[in-house]
Amino acid sequence: MKFEMKPLPYAKNALAPHLSEESFGFHYEKHHQAYLTNLEKLVAGTPDAEKSLEDIVKSSSGKVFNNAAQVWNHDFFWASMKPAGGGEPTGALGDAIKRDFGSYADFRKQFADAAVAQFGSGWAWLVKDGDALKIVTTSNADTPLAHGKTPIITCDVWEHAYYIDYRNLRAKFVETFLDKLVNWDFAAANFG
Repeated sequence: MKFEMKPLPYAKNALAPHLSEESFGFHYEKHHQAYLTNLEKLVAGTPDAEKSLEDIVKSSSGKVFNNAAQVWNHDFFWASMKPAGGGEPTGALGDAIKRDFGSYADFRKQFADAAVAQFGSGWAWLVKDGDALKIVTTSNADTPLAHGKTPIITCDVWEHAYYIDYRNLRAKFVETFLDKLVNWDFAAANFG
């Protein structure tokens, strides 16, 4: 199977002023592309070369897992944002957030706190675990997909995700993600 970069679901300048076109030039075109290029080299001529990306994430380890999971996580992250995103989710997802976190404000605080507290590189996730919604963080390339949980949304908290636009202000980036960028339509589709 030939792995290809999924196109962004919007133009590289569509999330400005919150994320700049320059940021996408490095994050999407360099970092994300490097994970994909590395993955292709690592699986060439192996049984993994015939698997889907998701199957590789679920069945691999070491360098193959790290690169496959980073490709998958980034694809998911791009879809977790949209122009004019943010705000409070409605419908079944909004109801489930209120049920499991008490209120949207409580969810927002817990998600932001978890994302900011993630030590080093990693990800903050809203996941479905059984019938409950939970906030989890993962380090490096790890992903809830590899642990039987259903990802709903994610925020990339590797420094390369925000450093061009926010420098060392991770908390400001996470706040902007939640208030201006998060794609609740994508999240609702993942929630089912």
